[in-house]
Amino acid sequence: MGAMSETTFPYPVFVCDTGGTNVRFAAINAPGAPLSEIAHLKTGDYPGLAEAIEAASAKLGVKPRSVIACGAGPVDGRRLKLTNAPWLMDGPQVAAALGLAQGLLLNDFEAQALSLPTIPEDWAMPIGPVRFGDPGPQVILGPGTGLGVGALVLAAGKFTPLASEACHTDFGPIDEEEMAIWPHLERVRGRVTTESVMAGPGLARLHRARLLAQGLPAPALDPAEVDAAAHDDPAGEAAKSVALYWRLIARFAGDMAVTFVATGGVTLAGGVLPRLRDLLDAQVFRAGFDAKAPVDALARRIPTRLVIQADSVLVGMAAIAAAPERYAIDYARRCWR
Repeated sequence: MGAMSETTFPYPVFVCDTGGTNVRFAAINAPGAPLSEIAHLKTGDYPGLAEAIEAASAKLGVKPRSVIACGAGPVDGRRLKLTNAPWLMDGPQVAAALGLAQGLLLNDFEAQALSLPTIPEDWAMPIGPVRFGDPGPQVILGPGTGLGVGALVLAAGKFTPLASEACHTDFGPIDEEEMAIWPHLERVRGRVTTESVMAGPGLARLHRARLLAQGLPAPALDPAEVDAAAHDDPAGEAAKSVALYWRLIARFAGDMAVTFVATGGVTLAGGVLPRLRDLLDAQVFRAGFDAKAPVDALARRIPTRLVIQADSVLVGMAAIAAAPERYAIDYARRCWR
């Protein structure tokens, strides 16, 4: 293929968001055209990306010439291994199998970061009084099957994504309530990490540990059941677990904010938090986010918001297809053709 400035993604383009549980596709027929309807598939129903693209093509009634896909796992050039599913996504193999003209693989939160400039204002809910608008670095993070973290900077006029595996850092208690809970938390591969506590399954782990710490019966509930119980009884134990979960999210979001000096803001996304937004206390969230002495003055300057529209990452990848020159991506090393 040619130099980076010559990279193009011939239309129709499929954009694809792949997680450990779900995979979503949309088609775009021309630059700037709206997304098609979204095709929702289950990752486990297909042996790999090529077969899922074929199924989505049948659902959407269009055959792609290019694909831009993101997945929940680290990218190595033209390949991506999903962390929480057995897929190994090999771009050139997919392109050859389907006769594609072009393709690109992104880490899911690298793609989420690249989508930040395209998120419409009414697709996100502000958390606290600080408003977005500073051109500084931005962070996006959010729990789903795993916990994704990415950042975006504007460098030499191009949007530059920074992928991260911060979800696999250790996470510890900071007060007496948490210290009582921590011995009861289920370890994942022998560790308590930000992901083991804050990914979707972490809500269930946290709830069970809270009950055990109080000597209460602790049935094995899944995250959706904790969510439902919290909504059914806003004064009950599940709601208290959700409140603690939000405080931990706030603390970690503040950690990532000061790590990247993210004066452009922190955006929360993922599949879990939008369902819990009516149980979010913005004042408590900001108190946890801001508690970063001696750099608490920095944290207080950083705006926070929650994306409530699941399709934002697909819109972001469509923007890459339409104007690849706006993004500092190593197309020569990463494009499939």
